[in-house]
Amino acid sequence: MNIKRAKQEIKDSIEAYLQKDETGHYLIPSVRQRPILLMGPPGIGKTQIMEQIARECGIGLVSYTITHHTRQSAVGLPFIREKEYGGRMYSVTEYTMSEIIASVYEKMEETGLEEGILFLDEINCVSETLAPTMLQFLQCKMFGNHKIPDGWIIVAAGNPPEYNKSVREFDIVTLDRLKRMDIEENYDVWREYAYQAQIAPVILAYLEIRKGHFYRIENTVDGMQFVTARGWEDLSELLKAYERLGKRADRDVVHQYLQNWEVAKEFANYLELYEKYKKDYGLEKIVAGVYSEDVFEKLQYAAFDERFSIVGMLNGKLSEYFRNYTTQDRLTELIFEKLKVYKENRNLDETIETFGRQIREKKRAQHLTRNQEYLEESALEILETYRQKWKLQNVADDRCFEEEFAFIKERFEEQVEKREETAHQTEEALENVFCFLEQVFGESQEMAAFVTELNTNGDSIRYLRENDCPYYYKYNKGLLFDERRKEILSKMEKIEKTC
Repeated sequence: MNIKRAKQEIKDSIEAYLQKDETGHYLIPSVRQRPILLMGPPGIGKTQIMEQIARECGIGLVSYTITHHTRQSAVGLPFIREKEYGGRMYSVTEYTMSEIIASVYEKMEETGLEEGILFLDEINCVSETLAPTMLQFLQCKMFGNHKIPDGWIIVAAGNPPEYNKSVREFDIVTLDRLKRMDIEENYDVWREYAYQAQIAPVILAYLEIRKGHFYRIENTVDGMQFVTARGWEDLSELLKAYERLGKRADRDVVHQYLQNWEVAKEFANYLELYEKYKKDYGLEKIVAGVYSEDVFEKLQYAAFDERFSIVGMLNGKLSEYFRNYTTQDRLTELIFEKLKVYKENRNLDETIETFGRQIREKKRAQHLTRNQEYLEESALEILETYRQKWKLQNVADDRCFEEEFAFIKERFEEQVEKREETAHQTEEALENVFCFLEQVFGESQEMAAFVTELNTNGDSIRYLRENDCPYYYKYNKGLLFDERRKEILSKMEKIEKTC
């Protein structure tokens, strides 16, 4: 299965494991809550989805790479305790609490979350001394004498033997106590995530042309050569930082992230072409609706890769507009929700302080992404600005709720206008690009690729769901019809073969 399906399966399992009956007991007892095992090649996002799952489920997360542990740190240190049995005293070996179990309790105290995920990475690469202990842990959810708290679910991840020489095969006894999921890389699924993660547009444009370079692991005479999803994402962060610094990444720098010389050299060359295309075609001008006949003619006679690169670049530029719209839209919605609370409790100070406390709690529980944190803190800052402006206008602090609410509502209208202006800017940019592509390509594979990307980007989907765009409906309808036609023809071919 792909990583998106695996993420949903894990969320479904967590929901089932944490379901309680009328008496407050878990419907599935702890002994029957099978630990989840994710098996798949490195760098496809197994670790990353755990953070997303914990945030979306509103539970805690404690994460460990088990290969960093010895038996003593995982199980605890032995000590002697005197105990009485049958009237006689005996020296008994016990263990201090495992560092891993202790971390779960610390997370509970730190966040106030009673339920969560204990994630153990590289589970099948444990040291020889720790291996026997892992069976007890997976069976009984215990390290030494200490059990993980009820409500905490074990998720483990590992790589198949072909990717890691240190892998230890699980026996049937162990596997029969796990809920195993085998995961494969999938570019289409990663591309959806890439828009959310704001992967550099140059990477997305390149991978649309060279999908086979998205994930590659080869054993050559020069050793292992590989390219992973993790490598592309980390390279994206470097490219964005380099752009701000006015630096360029050459093939040696690219190879530090994409450890396959063929891919690294080709992508480094594409980086140069990408910058050239931006200048030659005037990307900013196309989005602004300003371009010449020379641009049409040049693009019509351009090579396949060049045409698709321009389409990818335009998608990348538009994604900035869609992202700005999404930010303003969600910010407006968030402020509106808080103003509804204010209208009910009729106390702006209390509303703001409660909101601020909620943000602090979410940050402490690590339940906010960077974008979510920015949105919530921006909303809090805007509400605080409303309060300060009202106080400046009412020095005597003569509290009349109706007047105060009318004043705050008027300030909020400014935020609504800002959202509408962002929507208008996005509409203009999108229509300009559609108009350009229609004149150059018409109903072509380039237009189909452009519309397909609009249907992949979560921000563009949000915008198109809430705003009309005749061009989009025209070409998306044609694209859907063409896909449906191919599907029917494919089914007919299968029927003919079976007859």
